[in-house]
Amino acid sequence: MENQTALKNNKQPVALVTGANQGVGNEIAKALAANGYRVYVGSRNLSNGEIAAQEIGEHARAIQLDVTQQVSIDAAVARIGQENGRLDLLVNNAGISHAGKPGRSLEEVSAAGTAIRASLDEVRAVWETNVFGVIAMTQAALPLLRKSDAARIVNVSSGLGSLTWISDPDCWAREHFGVVYAASKTALNAVTVSFALELEKENIKVNATSPGFTATALNNFQGTDSLEVGSREPIRVALETDGPTGRFTGPEGPLPW
Repeated sequence: MENQTALKNNKQPVALVTGANQGVGNEIAKALAANGYRVYVGSRNLSNGEIAAQEIGEHARAIQLDVTQQVSIDAAVARIGQENGRLDLLVNNAGISHAGKPGRSLEEVSAAGTAIRASLDEVRAVWETNVFGVIAMTQAALPLLRKSDAARIVNVSSGLGSLTWISDPDCWAREHFGVVYAASKTALNAVTVSFALELEKENIKVNATSPGFTATALNNFQGTDSLEVGSREPIRVALETDGPTGRFTGPEGPLPW
């Protein structure tokens, strides 16, 4: 009983960031810790997560988390529940751009991801993380999010997922659209809207955000924006406790679905 009371009285906000041992997820975790959050640094490889958490500091805790494995998801949620009694913020950041031969250039990955060439096995593998993993993670975290006074869910998406953009003959995104990565982000956007519609009734906010074309391991560091620049909008959305729900934004503001 004393432990439950202590958990209830703990005012430090609690966040879980998936895929937080590197890249944009790591930057988000750093910013949350700097703003007083207790941050769980989700990492498929626990040792990588422990290194990242140690670098972030005392407010960070490494947690083994593979969003494609339900057992891993359930164990992570159980631990957060035991240690905190609730979750205030879930950042679904974990994502992969391809599941084919490693070492390929961004151009090669893009060419292999077109609808007429894509390997169905690769489509399944990428969607398992980028789409199904987000659904599984969010559903599992909902009981803890419902115990927060201001719960939020942030899904890290991409402008490449915008159907409005790729339907425009003059938009740069059109030639880069494919059924592996880009379409997985379109699906993620639809998932975001679906959760937002359902959870608005419970005052749980759900938004999607794009880092822009950021240089990370996701694109073999071929992005044009630095990690610092690319992380600004996801960090802003993650820290926003009194913002809207059901929105899609990028570095330059609102993005069309």
